[in-house]
Amino acid sequence: MMKGARANILEAIGGTPIVRLNKVAAHVKSDIYVKCEYLNPGGSMKDRVAMNIIRDAERRGLLQPGSTIIEATSGNTGAGLALVAAIRGYKCIFVMPDKMSNEKIAALRAFGAKVVICPTAVEPDDPRSYYEVTKRLVRETPNSFHSNQYYNPANPEAHSVSTAPEIWEQTGGELDVFVAGMGTGGTISGCGKFFKEKKPGFQIVGVDPIGSLYYEYVKTGRLTKPFSYYVEGIGEDFLPGTMNLDIIDQIIRVDDKECFLMTRELVRQEGLFVGGSCGAAVAGAIRYAEQLGDVKKNILVLLPDSAQKYLSKIFDDEWMRSNGFLEEEDPLGTVRELMASKPRQRTIVAAKRGDSLRAVIAMLKEHGISQLPVLESGRMIGLVSEIDLLNHLLKHPGQMETPIDDLIESDYATVTPQTKVKLLKTIFNDAKMVCVLERDDLVGVITKIDLIDYLAERRQ
Repeated sequence: MMKGARANILEAIGGTPIVRLNKVAAHVKSDIYVKCEYLNPGGSMKDRVAMNIIRDAERRGLLQPGSTIIEATSGNTGAGLALVAAIRGYKCIFVMPDKMSNEKIAALRAFGAKVVICPTAVEPDDPRSYYEVTKRLVRETPNSFHSNQYYNPANPEAHSVSTAPEIWEQTGGELDVFVAGMGTGGTISGCGKFFKEKKPGFQIVGVDPIGSLYYEYVKTGRLTKPFSYYVEGIGEDFLPGTMNLDIIDQIIRVDDKECFLMTRELVRQEGLFVGGSCGAAVAGAIRYAEQLGDVKKNILVLLPDSAQKYLSKIFDDEWMRSNGFLEEEDPLGTVRELMASKPRQRTIVAAKRGDSLRAVIAMLKEHGISQLPVLESGRMIGLVSEIDLLNHLLKHPGQMETPIDDLIESDYATVTPQTKVKLLKTIFNDAKMVCVLERDDLVGVITKIDLIDYLAERRQ
């Protein structure tokens, strides 16, 4: 073979550079670096995952000549699997949610894969969801292999044996903090395991979009109602088996707008041709560095994929404008504006863990409301509703001094003051109450009647 050549494209996976951010993070004391995983041959860090999953399956005899690889994917894992399958001689079927960009769908079909599109706004166990459709296709397709990135231990293993050791060697271990978006959990769990074993006190920071369930679960231990969001390849509406939340030291939440605006800035100011989940991770890393203040750390952010897959969305001004992500004023405004319009917004009425039924019922009556957020040490941990109190008393008459603890539920969603009001309609399809958090502090609650009143006033 000619000197300097690779035997095939799979040998070009890995070896991606680490680059310092100079402009977008100029205001923080810490140095923020990025690992340019979008420069892998398939366009994302999922090339490493795909390679490891297929090698593992071949080793265990789960893939045979002519096998069909089936996966539920937001696009990047599919591209990695398709890349490896092209060299190894396998067929592919990929199942994707309908919010994914046309570029991702077209790229998978370019590799000869079959792509099945499913609705995003359904529950994970709905027969139409891309998880359930994937399971059905696996059952119906002869000689198929379900790569199953959400539960396959070869996913995080790929990062503990490839990505993380490569980072450690490149940096000489001069690294204090690793930041990554939270999706399947493969990257943050695999890299986190390696880094924590290498260096005591090493910090792992996860970044989660508003609408995903990770943030609330980490903060409260409760699975709240997820809702749809625009940024792709990050966040989840269920807990994958490949996510190790115990390894995460801090979780930071970002919204669609800041993800997309940061993505555009990374391209225009830093020359990094990256996608939306990269903007999310960098926005989270900068917020973490801001919280550190004058403490200086070496922070590394993993940039998963390329801008090429989002040219018709994040980098299209018309798409950004029509979805309210550019600076033009949104006619319905933000949650902050809605809260400012409420007549009794200055004090938040809330119960505490351990309060009696009697005390909570008195609060509901005094304020004329049907549900209350429940706090513990000032943190939101759930809500208690009028109907649950009634049902409890019907079963246990007279037990007015019983603590409300067993009646606390998770039928709520959380947003920030910057969240767009137009998203609340979708959220209220599933949640009884919306709680507004700013820097983890409960700053307001919104009910359906609050939204109705606000919209009625806007149209007068």
